[in-house]
Amino acid sequence: MKNQNFIGTGVAVVTPFDNNEKIDEKALEKILNNLIFGGVEYLVMLGTTGESVTLSKEDKLEVIRIAKETIDGRVPFVLGIGGNNTHEVIETIKHTDFDGISAILSVSPYYNKPSQEGLYHHYTAIADACPVPVILYNVPGRTSSNVTAETTIRLSAHPNIIGIKEASGNMEQCMRIIKDKPEDFLVISGDDALTLPFMSMGMDGVISVLANAYPKEFSDMTRATLRGDYETARELHYKLFNLIQLIYAEGSPAGIKALLEIKGICKSILRLPIYKVSDALYNKIKEAAI
Repeated sequence: MKNQNFIGTGVAVVTPFDNNEKIDEKALEKILNNLIFGGVEYLVMLGTTGESVTLSKEDKLEVIRIAKETIDGRVPFVLGIGGNNTHEVIETIKHTDFDGISAILSVSPYYNKPSQEGLYHHYTAIADACPVPVILYNVPGRTSSNVTAETTIRLSAHPNIIGIKEASGNMEQCMRIIKDKPEDFLVISGDDALTLPFMSMGMDGVISVLANAYPKEFSDMTRATLRGDYETARELHYKLFNLIQLIYAEGSPAGIKALLEIKGICKSILRLPIYKVSDALYNKIKEAAI
């Protein structure tokens, strides 16, 4: 049976900073509470949207502490732990306190571009070492390598690998995974704009960026899709569609942080090399905000 905790809308949560680029605890608490009250199914911390690659170990521990205290078991908490050094990822897992953490999301290795056999053994080693379930994360646009459908299906046989966040945008690859996977293996959209069509093909939900700003609308759309109410789902999809395009126009999470600032939720402050959106795009996002 599929893990019901991760069916529907998960959110790749941003990490808000203050004017000194330190973790803004009050803003993070506000974001997490907004998401929970907005009705999302689970939260993902320290992913790409959370700017994990520019956070120090101390920063990450602070984010985890704030998240655990704020979430307080109200929804499942997924932690991003991944990288291109398998042994380092395993060491991070060994030194992580998993109390209150339901699963990890582990991005495929970037920059060193492993073979499919390398990817298989990388993820097998992580799954063997991890005390909580593992969700694979395939995002070739950021990693420069693709976890193929065949490798995903092969990994789905591991008892501690429960699903994949698929952000390849490759419809044929996604359909192959959905068709050939074990019944209890989750396939989760990593593309906000493709969530509705991908779920109509059999995906189980999304890990969304836009839902940081519109948790109710996005989770309502995914739930409508899950129950086959495509009329409602399409209405919500197209209501959000322009904003989805805009928040990615100059990179993520710059776009979503601009939108969150416009909505008065947190400041649009990022850590280099991620930089704030242009004034022109900021104004377009402001005009499109609903």
